[in-house]
Amino acid sequence: MYITCLDLEGVLVPEIWIAFAEATGIPELKKTTRDEPDYDKLMNYRIEILKEHGLGLKEIQETIAKIDPLPGAKEFLDKLRAHGQTIIISDTFSQFAGPLMEKLGMPTIFCNELIVGADGEITGYKMRCEKSKLTTVKALQSCGFETIASGDSFNDLAMIQASKAGFLFRTTEAIKKDYPQYPAFEEYDDLYNAIINAQK
Repeated sequence: MYITCLDLEGVLVPEIWIAFAEATGIPELKKTTRDEPDYDKLMNYRIEILKEHGLGLKEIQETIAKIDPLPGAKEFLDKLRAHGQTIIISDTFSQFAGPLMEKLGMPTIFCNELIVGADGEITGYKMRCEKSKLTTVKALQSCGFETIASGDSFNDLAMIQASKAGFLFRTTEAIKKDYPQYPAFEEYDDLYNAIINAQK
């Protein structure tokens, strides 16, 4: 029995922080897990910038409301879910993910939580578990499932490496160069075919 584990941002929807950086004109917020492997360092950097500019959850959610899935993403996900169980494992936050999940047909997502003050200020975050993507894949495997994983960033590599099959999707040239053992795809049809073939 197989479960496909997919990253969210960069794979199915645009990068939320990049969209917010563009909406606010704050280029420093364009940094993502493609650029910074240390997630704690990245999030504390983001929270500090939000504080400096007096921005909070409300402003980010207003940007998210305008974000649509990447072209072809929902169709890809629908086709994949019709063929077997699929879980989105993301380092985003439940406060961000809700509207995007509606636009994707309400797939299952495992993600994290922001710590938000009464005034809407983001003061911290709480990871669902340590090394959340790898831990989730290992837990699924302990239940008797084989996992197939795909993502685009440094924080996806552990779940890709731990899975029966793993694929990079619309990743950077640097990651492709450093991890040539993982097939890298740019189109949903190619990723879909690779996932289906891995289940045979």
